[in-house]
Amino acid sequence: MMRAYELMVIIDGDVDDPKAQSFTKMVVDEIEKAGGSIHGKPNWWGKRPFAYPINKKEAGYYLVVECLADGGALDELERQLRLADEIVRHKLIRLPDAEAERRGMAVSA
Repeated sequence: MMRAYELMVIIDGDVDDPKAQSFTKMVVDEIEKAGGSIHGKPNWWGKRPFAYPINKKEAGYYLVVECLADGGALDELERQLRLADEIVRHKLIRLPDAEAERRGMAVSA
């Protein structure tokens, strides 16, 4: 059963902008490789300062992606994000059904 997810990725602010933006393609490719689909366009927020230092870093690039995928299909993407040195933080959440419906991502069973 397809489920709605939101993924936020924070990339190290010391990375060059083009390399940081290349993570957008990597994330989209991995979601599609896992059988998922992107809802809308990936939302690139650009470089923003952190509220507090994370791993002695003061800023990072933010990327937010909404997608639909089967449960557990994004485990490999999460593993790759955990292993990538340039990724400061990432968070994948399953959207509640009401929120998915509000965003137009509801999937009928």
